[in-house]
Amino acid sequence: MRLFVRLTPKSSVERIDGWDQDEKGRRFLKVRVRAAPIEGRANEALIAFLAKSLKLPKSRLSLVVGDTARLKQIEIDGLDESELTGLLP
Repeated sequence: MRLFVRLTPKSSVERIDGWDQDEKGRRFLKVRVRAAPIEGRANEALIAFLAKSLKLPKSRLSLVVGDTARLKQIEIDGLDESELTGLLP
């Protein structure tokens, strides 16, 4: 499944701020990480944080779209939307 995420780097705390919608009606998860957006560190921190939150190995998550953008698409292998909703706030 694909998960849309709006990432906020350089936060004082790593956390999930809940769900929101963009102007096109796409639902996305708001996530904050401590890492700076330098050389992909924030993206790596996002994958690690989501994997830990979902209790999945990092190898099952990959960044598909949005390497340098705030809105990203994460591919999660072996997880459907109903399972995701049960695991995240």
